[in-house]
Amino acid sequence: MFTLALVVLAALLALTPASPALADAANAADAADAADEAKPTASLSLQEAAKGTALTVTGNGWRGGTLVMVLLCGQNMIGGTNSCANADGVAVSVDAGGRFTARLPVTAPPKPCPCVVNVTSVNGDQSTVAVPLRITDHEVADLPAETGTARLALLTGVQLKGDDGVLTWFGAPPTRRFTVTVGNLGSAPVKDPVFELGTAHGVFAPVWEEARWKGTIPPGRKARVELDVALPAGAYGDYTISLKYGEKVLAAQPWGVGRPYGVLLFWCLLCVVVPAAVFRAGMAVVDKVRPRTPSGGTPTRTAEPEDAGTEPGSRTEPGSGPAPAPRSDAAAGLPWFTPQTSAPSHDRPTTKGHS
Repeated sequence: MFTLALVVLAALLALTPASPALADAANAADAADAADEAKPTASLSLQEAAKGTALTVTGNGWRGGTLVMVLLCGQNMIGGTNSCANADGVAVSVDAGGRFTARLPVTAPPKPCPCVVNVTSVNGDQSTVAVPLRITDHEVADLPAETGTARLALLTGVQLKGDDGVLTWFGAPPTRRFTVTVGNLGSAPVKDPVFELGTAHGVFAPVWEEARWKGTIPPGRKARVELDVALPAGAYGDYTISLKYGEKVLAAQPWGVGRPYGVLLFWCLLCVVVPAAVFRAGMAVVDKVRPRTPSGGTPTRTAEPEDAGTEPGSRTEPGSGPAPAPRSDAAAGLPWFTPQTSAPSHDRPTTKGHS
């Protein structure tokens, strides 16, 4: 019966239609994921140019309504904007379709080539695209050795992505994807950084666990870090998820987890099914051990004992008067002797005495 109750409950949940709110939330999440997958791009009208000329920079897939900054940088922009011709940079707005066009003058950057045209979103999601450019009359040098220290800092985009499913409603571990955009403000690249994810319930201190992110963040660049977070089975209430790199906490995001009411429903069904099963089993045992009636169909009745001294079949009917006196054993042994019973005085005939 317990298995039958679980099967019936699963069938009811499967037949229950999804609410419009959940459907809208799922569509919004799919749209957001599709927007994240559309990465911005940039292209140049010239792959090689001389100083004093100009080239056209075209972009696609950028967030509409944002402002992008276009800079010409040397040494592949190692060390940040210190290697760029900041005075000759161009700022341009992105249209509603995610496209822009900018006219960039070719000037000598403060560092030797290899050179790049760096495009960065200023007030949007801070996306960055670097396109190589060769300047014919500018010096070329080897890239500097990767020395210095790496320093990651939070930029924007702290999110907890994901939704709860039917199994979570029945106590399965809630899961989310912690997403954050970080930038390397140091002078050395960060390769496969190891973060720490902290999970705090209510006012308690967080419990930290290591989480490695695969990838490399060059100096002056940024990257979107996504790490999986899971809570214990049956967890509910207010949680806080924190991200730490080194000794510095980069970001924290609250997470409200709903109560798993499916567990309560399960225990309520269990409290109904188990007593019913025990009752049925007890009734089956009672039916097994109780005495059975004869095969004739009606139970036998014990014959009532006859009154002492009364012959079988001679019952006294109501209103027939007193029963005759029983015969003694002596009289029974003398057939010629018949004792005379005395009649009541009012029935006795009156006799006249002889004179």
